[in-house]
Order: sequence, then C-alpha cells, then structure tokens
Amino acid sequence: MVGSGSLYPAQSRDSDRVTGQRRLGDTAKDGDGDPGPVVVGVDQAFLDDLAVSALVALRDGTVTERATAAVETEIPYVPGLLSFREGGSILAAFAELSVDPDLVVFDGSGRIHFRQAGLATHVGVTLDVPSVGVAKNLLCGRPRESTEGLPAGARVVIEADADVTAPAGTVIGYALQTRQFDSPNRHVNPVYVSPGHRVGAATATDLVERLCAGYKLPEPTRLADQYADEAKRRLRE
Repeated sequence: MVGSGSLYPAQSRDSDRVTGQRRLGDTAKDGDGDPGPVVVGVDQAFLDDLAVSALVALRDGTVTERATAAVETEIPYVPGLLSFREGGSILAAFAELSVDPDLVVFDGSGRIHFRQAGLATHVGVTLDVPSVGVAKNLLCGRPRESTEGLPAGARVVIEADADVTAPAGTVIGYALQTRQFDSPNRHVNPVYVSPGHRVGAATATDLVERLCAGYKLPEPTRLADQYADEAKRRLRE
C-alpha cells in the first residue's frame, strides 16, 4: 500500500528512532468533522517473536472486511517505541485490505506520547489516513482534574507535561469515561483518547464515544482484538 522503508528501518539505533519520531510528531496534522463511514479497528497479539496484527473494517457499524498479517518483530518492547515493534505487521495487514478507510482506530496512543508520535500517529502519517489512538493506560501527560469515579460520558483534558515534547499545557488528548457501574463500590476506569493524524483531540474523543456502543472500548478495536486472538490461535495449530 504505502512504502515504509524510511519509517520502519530494519537496522536502526533507538536514538535514531527517537529522532525520527520527533520529526514525525511535527508532520502529523489536525482536522475536524466526520471523516466518513468506513472505520478500521487495529489491534495486535504476539506469538513468540511474531507480531500478529488484525484489522476489522466496518461501514456504518457493519463488518465488511477483515485482514491479518504476522511479521517477526525487529526490536523488543521499549516504552515509547511501540510503532517500531508493531508497525511492520500493521502495514502488512493494511496491504491485504481492499477497502480505503475513512478513519483508523488503534489500540494504543497517538499524541499522548513522549514525542507526540505514538502508534496511531506513526501509522496514520505513514498511510496518510485520519487516525485515533485509544489506550487503556496513560503513557504520559497530566489530567487537568481527577479521573477517579467519573460518570459515564465525562471527559477530562490530558495536557502535555515535562515528559512530552510540547509546550506545557498543550492538549494532547482526553480521558473519556465510556461507561460506569451504577454502584459506589465498583468503578470502570476511563480510556485515554488521542488524535493520531488528520483528526483533532476533541473530534477524536467525539468519534470514539460514538463508536463504543455501550462497551468500554470502541467496537472496531474490540472486534480487532478478538480477530487478533483468532489469528494467533490459527498460527498455533
């Protein structure tokens, strides 16, 4: 689909990858408005040294296509360098997908990243598609207020702190409370939504909230997670 040589070099030092991410973060664009009806969810599973990437495409909420690819990982897990570990298999899976996505939703971060270049940003820029990251944990940045026990639908700004290469206070995403238990003794944690490429932070959060359909996680990545596990089981057989 899109050449990846310059963004996913086979032989690089971590310092070179960090430098590349800084450039990439500067390349990513914002955007507003509804990108269109075709949404692709992306998630990964791992089997030994293989990254198994799964894509699920939905049009207006209905699954229309699935694709998967397994590629040997080039580096071990390093916080902040996830795209170099998983990006090759994700791009290989996109090469198997016939539909052109209007929006790609990743299980991972976009601008909520040390260099504002998480997985959703890196792959989004590579493919030049609108992209959003949805993470279960906060990698970096600082909530402007407490995220404990939020009601369903609440959102809290995540702003850049000293760990992020951005002016302090820059909005890099939102904590979004997609659902909540109706009990004082049980709590659902928020998800952390950040724009990847060609989507603004507030728009990204609106889109993710719409895609959750009553679940904690957006439907495209929830289905991609299931498909990644299915693909992993097939490889084991």
